[in-house]
Amino acid sequence: MSAERHSLVGQRTPSALADTRTRQPAVRVSDDVLLNAARKCVLAVGVRRTTLAEIARTAKVSRMTLYRRFPDVRSVLAALMTREFGELLRRASAEGSDAPTARERLVVIASAGVRALSADQLFRTLLDVDPELVLPYIVARFGQTQQFAEQVLRSLLEAGHADGSVRAADLMTQARSILLIVQSYAFSLRPATTDVNENALLAEFSHILDASLRP
Repeated sequence: MSAERHSLVGQRTPSALADTRTRQPAVRVSDDVLLNAARKCVLAVGVRRTTLAEIARTAKVSRMTLYRRFPDVRSVLAALMTREFGELLRRASAEGSDAPTARERLVVIASAGVRALSADQLFRTLLDVDPELVLPYIVARFGQTQQFAEQVLRSLLEAGHADGSVRAADLMTQARSILLIVQSYAFSLRPATTDVNENALLAEFSHILDASLRP
């Protein structure tokens, strides 16, 4: 036996099974670990090029661990968007806590939400790399994040009706109308500020909301 062959026999090639032992056991992997890995993949290559296999590799888990939680890429990305944008909306909601009336709280929260969403890295990647994936949420259906945002608006409007700071109107119609205004600014703020000052545009946005809701 040659020395070369002898040295190869003495070395063990890592097996697929051995590789899986370095990954995190399924019972110890949280959804956040998987969603963080999905976020990293989307930021790197966009939504359309993100695969379950790549998410699993990034999370350092087996594919089966990922499949048990999310059957396809669409489901994991939907969960990611719900988590990311839901948290963004919650942070924006905290900014209006000191406003004296419900109307003023709504205006502050809406402005903060538009600014934060437009600057969000994940949202910007979606618009830059896969804008066609956003289109259905504008022209075809409301997603979970939009429903959550509308619930926040409805709660603020209801409080505004109670404290007299918001004009009386059908709650559902009023909330939906405000959502459409907020949504249009959130999606279009970046291109709209190429030749208009962003702070000035958001100040006008706040004025529009405030004036439309005053009794």
